Amino acid sequence: MSTKLFVGSLPWAVNDDILKNAFETHGKVVSAKVITDRQTGRSRGFGFVEMENESEASNAIQALNGSELSGRSIIVSEAKPK
Repeated sequence: MSTKLFVGSLPWAVNDDILKNAFETHGKVVSAKVITDRQTGRSRGFGFVEMENESEASNAIQALNGSELSGRSIIVSEAKPK
């Protein structure tokens, strides 16, 4: 079963592809989505990455939480249900 991760503090320039590439080195990425503002289309500074399994998701959290992406320190944690 796949595991969804929350990624916060994203730089404005990061798009879905950049986000996916950052996580692919830690396992199979099912999906990667940067959340954008509906009116302006600009990034809202966070996104979600879905990893294929829980162990890969855990590895990605440990490796990437607090790491730098495009010059900014990002936050990575398991996504909480709505």
